[in-house]
Amino acid sequence: MKFGILVNEGPYTHQASDTAYHFVKAALDEGHQIYRVFFYHDGVNNGTRLATPPQDDRHIPNRWSELAKEYKLDLVLCVAAAQRRGMVDPDEMKRNQKDAHNIADNFRISGLGQLIEAGIQSDRLITFGD
Repeated sequence: MKFGILVNEGPYTHQASDTAYHFVKAALDEGHQIYRVFFYHDGVNNGTRLATPPQDDRHIPNRWSELAKEYKLDLVLCVAAAQRRGMVDPDEMKRNQKDAHNIADNFRISGLGQLIEAGIQSDRLITFGD
């Protein structure tokens, strides 16, 4: 089965990101496909490269980055939600005249069309968080 995943909550404020991560990992381990993971609303905070959790805590953005690298996953941050929360990639950094970018490895910024496409191309679109 091919899944599209929507994550609407931030990495440390709600269980949704952890649950989505474990679902995606289990689905991949069972041979299913993940078409795309789309991060929306506060979920875009899963894609920051600036998170520095305590050493004895899980590093959720790194988990997503590593999983994407291992399985060639498409991790997409909603551009509007990301910009509202001060998250920019190198292109948005230049376009908006910022002095730094803060998107973690293996994430990219794009629009809501990517979410619509994930819903069309997947057998199921599963939402994590409100």
